[in-house]
Amino acid sequence: MDVSAQLYTSTDVDEAELHPLGIGLAAVFTARAPDGDPSDVNEDSCAIIPYTEGSGIMVVADGAGGLPSGAKASSITVQAMRAALRAGLKKQMDLRTAVLDGIERANREVLKLGVGAATTLAVAEVQGTKLRTYHVGDSQIMVIGHKGKVKLKTMSHSPVGYGVEAGLIEEQDAILHDELHLVSNLIGFPSMHIEIGTQVALAPLDTIIVASDGLFDNLRSEEIADTCRSGQLLAISRKLVAACHSRMTDALEGEPSKPDDLTFIAFRRRASVSAIDQTELGDPEWGPDEERE
Repeated sequence: MDVSAQLYTSTDVDEAELHPLGIGLAAVFTARAPDGDPSDVNEDSCAIIPYTEGSGIMVVADGAGGLPSGAKASSITVQAMRAALRAGLKKQMDLRTAVLDGIERANREVLKLGVGAATTLAVAEVQGTKLRTYHVGDSQIMVIGHKGKVKLKTMSHSPVGYGVEAGLIEEQDAILHDELHLVSNLIGFPSMHIEIGTQVALAPLDTIIVASDGLFDNLRSEEIADTCRSGQLLAISRKLVAACHSRMTDALEGEPSKPDDLTFIAFRRRASVSAIDQTELGDPEWGPDEERE
């Protein structure tokens, strides 16, 4: 089958949008920082890219704001992922190989810009009821159970992230750390490296969150988990957006507040493809393989 992808680059959406993926649904939200100039571009990009009938990937790329051409770097990256999966289908590659090819292709193409551009990348691969994660930088992936338990959270490739992993920084302190903005590993770096997670099983009510640091730098893990443990995808998406916007625009003592572009994809599996309620998808105004720009 041909890859039919949903790409969001240099764009904002007012309300999360639903798309089918494998045996589940994915809600996508992306928007510029609320405190930015109206002429600023959203430097985040994201994509939903099916592979086979029961598999595909969710992609979030956050263009590095302190470096030139962040929006272009993130856009190139999600387009490289789509191109790699299309090529992988033609060559009958397994999905893991196609994803790794896409990440390496993205790194080469961003480096070719020759301007020092860079971007993070987080990829959640879903095959049936199995999940595998891939990431570069501080965009992260979480899996949350229906009772609010954090079953999986990838490690941020940053001094603070490594400090948390080593036990030198408490997780509850990390979100307020002075060096939270520093990132150690990016697409566009000659030394870029890919962290690959082991394949894990998804329970029927698990929620996957793939997001830029606009989410993770404004909400603590337990706040995200509590929001995602129940409710439909669009409802939890609205709550996440509202909570992040409140933190970004109204800084309170002792609470995180980092105005930034915000992008996330929330996914929940269903028992079977036939269980997907197509009425939830609405009537999108753009086709299945168009890029919103």
